Amino acid sequence: MRARQADVNRPANPNSGAVNAIDVRGLTKRFGKKVAVNGVDITVPRGEVWGFLGPNGSGKTTTIRMLCGLLHADGGEGTCLGYDFRRQTDEIKRETGYMTQKFSFWEDLSIRENLDFVARVYGLSNRKQLVDDTLEKLGLTSRQKQLAGELSGGWKQRMALAACTLHAPKLLLLDEPTAGVDPKARRDFWNEIHKLSSDGITVLVSTHYMDEAERCDRIVFISYGDIVARGTVKDIIEQSGLITYTIAGDGARQLADRLRGEPGIAFVAFFGALLHVSGYDRELLERALAPYRSDASLVITETASSLEDVFIQLQEHANAQGAGE
Repeated sequence: MRARQADVNRPANPNSGAVNAIDVRGLTKRFGKKVAVNGVDITVPRGEVWGFLGPNGSGKTTTIRMLCGLLHADGGEGTCLGYDFRRQTDEIKRETGYMTQKFSFWEDLSIRENLDFVARVYGLSNRKQLVDDTLEKLGLTSRQKQLAGELSGGWKQRMALAACTLHAPKLLLLDEPTAGVDPKARRDFWNEIHKLSSDGITVLVSTHYMDEAERCDRIVFISYGDIVARGTVKDIIEQSGLITYTIAGDGARQLADRLRGEPGIAFVAFFGALLHVSGYDRELLERALAPYRSDASLVITETASSLEDVFIQLQEHANAQGAGE
């Protein structure tokens, strides 16, 4: 690997061989009287891809910014990349790539000029070759002279990822990176993320897309500053205890309003042409659905709950709690 000036001047990290990229306990942030993050514990093994889920205002972005040293934590202890996450923020920043939700590069500069500027900021040596390699790796070589402001959402996203990985970070923090881009661009982006993960980079990504969450090794659901669920997709679905029935047929749409609020029904939602009816008590669910089973135009089937079923229920519960505070 080519030498990089930023690495030459970097102090040795005595904890660089730690198993966990992030190991933080009691992470807390307040804005006035509002507790944005409430004593959160996060332990992320190196080289894994973790997804952060939660409604707007739940504390996802605040958590990410505290972990990478961009926001001072009011409480907590632990390490990020082996460094004290509260006292060694400069060291953490040098080894972290942070991609914001909003495109934050210079639209009147070309892709190459943007990357060259970022390389100068990090004090990287052999900039031309490094930028060439990054352009090729991210499939940007043919567009390197195009102004960033002229790029589509998917290409802006790809350029931002190139800029965030130019300095070979060990941790990548992505704040809703695929919002507003088309499905193919999202799929291509995630292919790149898993390539980086296979090279040993740890990735934390906040997202509202269930198919993206399912691509993560583990997911964390944050609600109003608290972690309410964490684990693999399979674990979270199983631990939720949620029971789901689907209703298919021409009359399914008319049943939604009738079923909402019935005893035992936690929520009712459409997924394509199917009506999903979920709850935690099978007996009560069966009782609520029984009057409609004799309707030949309807097909009622118990099915495995999806991550989206669980996410909707967690979010509705979170919103109800938040409204009551």
